[in-house]
Amino acid sequence: MSLSYKGHRYPVEVISHCVWLYFRFPLSFREVEELMFERGIVVSYETVRRWCGKFGQAYAGALRSRHSRPGDKWHLDEVFIKINGEQRYLWRAVDQDGNVLDILVQNRRDKAAARRFLRRLLKRTGGVPRVIVTDKLRSYGAAHREVMPCVEHRQSKYLNNRAENSHQPTRQRERAMKGFRSVGGAQQFLSAFSGISPHFRPRRHLMTASGYRAEMTVRFAIWEQITGVTGLATAA
Repeated sequence: MSLSYKGHRYPVEVISHCVWLYFRFPLSFREVEELMFERGIVVSYETVRRWCGKFGQAYAGALRSRHSRPGDKWHLDEVFIKINGEQRYLWRAVDQDGNVLDILVQNRRDKAAARRFLRRLLKRTGGVPRVIVTDKLRSYGAAHREVMPCVEHRQSKYLNNRAENSHQPTRQRERAMKGFRSVGGAQQFLSAFSGISPHFRPRRHLMTASGYRAEMTVRFAIWEQITGVTGLATAA
């Protein structure tokens, strides 16, 4: 991926580091500003906000493109979120390995909303799963019969822990941000967040300490490649 940093006062190392801090940790723009100031870099929180808005989704998209083809078992779930004081629904799909396939913020969780999400999933992934797993929300069954009737559909509140666990980092961030202000803003943030944050969250409980450090070294190297830091160092 080739990103243009033309016209920006700060080098790519500073920009990418600020974006990483914001999407990896439950920090506000002002807190990122303070952390950078401690390192001797004076950058305003408004500048950090613009960088995250401009580069966040691009970085997330580049990380997703490096993933292997998604698994053939998809877990779908929806949770309510508060946006400007009103209840909305965050739809999320992950594969059997926990990789986030897509997220979508919608006003409802009826058949039309489920159908829209399923069609979007098929388009975004470019493939059809072997099986989808959902809770017992009737909207899933109705949409499934219309959009992908040949795909096996399992409905159980006990089989969908994979998708439900995937919501936890979003819940933590939602609390830190004290909610979202608009549907568009929530969609933009969560699209970037769901691509960047999981990249730096390997399943550490399954790794040895040395294995974890080796894995994180690889992941930081990938981050430098997709943000352009590695290319800049090579050119220098």
